[in-house]
Amino acid sequence: MIGKQIRIERIIDRKTGKCVIAPLDHGISGGPLPGIINMPKTINSIAEGGANAVLMHKGMVQNGHRGYGSDIGLIVHLSASTDLSVDPYHKVQVTSVEKAIQLGADAVSVHVNIGSEKEPEMLETTGRIAEECDDWGMPLLAMMYPRGPKIENEHDPDVVKLSARVGAELGADIVKTNYTGDPDTFKEVVDGCPVPVIIAGGPKIETERQLFEMVHDAISVGGAGVAFGRNIFQAKDPSKITRALVEVVHNKATPDEALEMLK
Repeated sequence: MIGKQIRIERIIDRKTGKCVIAPLDHGISGGPLPGIINMPKTINSIAEGGANAVLMHKGMVQNGHRGYGSDIGLIVHLSASTDLSVDPYHKVQVTSVEKAIQLGADAVSVHVNIGSEKEPEMLETTGRIAEECDDWGMPLLAMMYPRGPKIENEHDPDVVKLSARVGAELGADIVKTNYTGDPDTFKEVVDGCPVPVIIAGGPKIETERQLFEMVHDAISVGGAGVAFGRNIFQAKDPSKITRALVEVVHNKATPDEALEMLK
């Protein structure tokens, strides 16, 4: 579908087939965290760093995405829950594909916790949204996380492989999931998923070297990029770390070369 293809190239670089996305949707779960209080400032820094897109909820689009600095792709997140919920793993749909189009989105995203008690409802929602995205020519990014009472290790290759594949099976155009901890097992995830797989950053990683090594290893076995929130917007210099990540993802820079860019 030509509309979906046009939009997806605003998220995934057509030359490299990869992307750097900065999710800024954490405010709805954890409140006004450091780094996403002044949204225009943060988004401008990320755009200057060369990221392909930012991801946020509908209300924040009107409070910080357009009208200044460098342009950057927009992904509107359709799922939400708060940390105060009785079941924060239960993500519900809070806006529509049509509303995202009205806001100028280049893609939409959903969040599914595989293994949670409310997994069936989230799968049903994702399948329906995927069909709506096809109708509108809108790319769908599915955040597929293994989280629930049966999941002992959220980075276990077997559960990550399953989670990623479910996203593709339901019609996602891009899947975001956990890194498995080493390139060999992550290659199994990539090989088992017929759509681009990008890695989540999770909690802020202790050192920049660990961050860049993880990204470099994921890219080396076919990973399609990263979607990092706190590791970008809570960095000392979001623009610099974004630029370094862009070099690793799109230009195959080594971790040492990326670290040099932060100096």
